[in-house]
Amino acid sequence: QVQLVESGGGLVQAGGSLRLSCAASGRTFSGYAMGWFRQAPGKERECVAVVSWSGGSTYYDDSVKGRFTISRDNAKNTVYLQMNSLQAEDTAIYYCAAKYTSIWKAAQCGYEYDYWGQGTQVTVSS
Repeated sequence: QVQLVESGGGLVQAGGSLRLSCAASGRTFSGYAMGWFRQAPGKERECVAVVSWSGGSTYYDDSVKGRFTISRDNAKNTVYLQMNSLQAEDTAIYYCAAKYTSIWKAAQCGYEYDYWGQGTQVTVSS
């Protein structure tokens, strides 16, 4: 079992920045690929960004490419999502997720993740 706790959400004006954190506990963090997902009101959950177990590979949805950066610190059992140039369309609940895999393809968006946090609200005012 892996427990995930997100933090860092809040209210920000369009064009501003936020940094989300996800603290993991329970198992060896470095064995897990990590992802950030989001769900806006009335919409399906979507994959935003993922990072491999080592941090050496990352993937971003086109909607956030160039604005968001995912990173991880395996010594701190934490994954981050730096969000810059925020837009109203980024408003959503953001979830952290973990998947035990060393295979990068299996960590990509579209594949199932095993463990999920409770989410943190991000609201961007225009």
